[in-house]
Amino acid sequence: MPSFIEVVATALFVIAIVHTFSVPVFARLANRNGPHAGLWHMLAEVEAVFGVWAFVLVIIMALLAGTDSAVSYLDSRNFTEPAFVFAIMVVSASRPIIELVNAVVRVLARITPLRQELATFFITLSIVPLAGSFITEPAAMTLAALMLRDAYFRRPGQAGFKYMTLGVLFVNVSIGGVLTAYAAPPVLMVAHTFGWDTAFMSTHFGWRAAVAVFINAGVLTLVCRKYLLSGQIGGAEPDTRPRVPPIVILIHLLCLSGIVLGAHHPVVFLAILLMFIGYAHAYARHQNPLLIREGLMVGFFLAGLVVLGGMQKWWLQDLLGGLEPIVLYWGATALTAVTDNAALTYLGSLVEGTSDLWRYMLVAGAVTGGGLTVIANAPNPAGFSILKNFFPDGAISPMKLLLSALLPTAVAAFMFLLPHSFS
Repeated sequence: MPSFIEVVATALFVIAIVHTFSVPVFARLANRNGPHAGLWHMLAEVEAVFGVWAFVLVIIMALLAGTDSAVSYLDSRNFTEPAFVFAIMVVSASRPIIELVNAVVRVLARITPLRQELATFFITLSIVPLAGSFITEPAAMTLAALMLRDAYFRRPGQAGFKYMTLGVLFVNVSIGGVLTAYAAPPVLMVAHTFGWDTAFMSTHFGWRAAVAVFINAGVLTLVCRKYLLSGQIGGAEPDTRPRVPPIVILIHLLCLSGIVLGAHHPVVFLAILLMFIGYAHAYARHQNPLLIREGLMVGFFLAGLVVLGGMQKWWLQDLLGGLEPIVLYWGATALTAVTDNAALTYLGSLVEGTSDLWRYMLVAGAVTGGGLTVIANAPNPAGFSILKNFFPDGAISPMKLLLSALLPTAVAAFMFLLPHSFS
């Protein structure tokens, strides 16, 4: 039987999910500039939702069980992922890294047998998400979202195009990190327990994900080709500043690599981040404003998810353990939409006596559903934070995001359910 505080935590978790889907309502109230506009604006910040309700949970725990119990629970949580996403978001969003990635995309676009406008859009939604298997999914999400923002999202209106693009981006980043065993949070949570290495991931998951990513990006490029070629979509202003010197790009790349390699050690990657911030301020003429606030808000969101999600084991683990593999796949896909997919796979890894097929279906379902909502995959809040101001009322509708992600999610499901060696 669950404890009273676990039931309270689950109730708050449900309230937080409902709050997430209610964000557009609060955004419209904030835009009326009434006497409580500031409060409505705070409640309209998706990045604050889970942090706020996690704070409520800690207060309730302190009142019911004492301050020491509440603090002990916080101490038992692992906040490495929120801190890492903050660090990688700040560094990967820096101007030298963006210039480097843009240069690579331009080279790839020139050798692609497509018009430049189509090739650039296609590569941004395919190659960059797949790069998440090597530079981590949060970094890939940050880079792709910034490139989309600067090249396609700045013009007002065009909400349909923006939602379709966001749906494909979230799904492709979620499945694009499974070519290796260390880059996607839901894979990282189980790789050691299940004995999966990068060779296993690439042969069982990677090629399926890559095909789905290319199909999703290709279909959207085809659907939007008229607008991409006509110039109706776009709006990037040319950067007239001198190019960033190669040595500055190299130093930024070394910082990014160091943070990726030290992803499991907060002391290491936070130390590198602090050195990076100091260097960036010393050479501010080569920088855009660092995404400190945005990164902190995303970290706050994920930390809140860690606190609230840690109390959901009492119902999630038993539910997962009782499902047959194919039912588990669809169940994991659906559950991912309302809980972080890394937490889902971690709880599944605690179930004893599972088969190889059961484990495959758990992880495949978790990454398939990772684009359905902002809470489904850890990198999603980063893309959400970067792009939300370019949607109507400065907010992204969770329901419209869900609908936009359904087709690319179906493509991913088709690929992951193809016959495999576990059958």
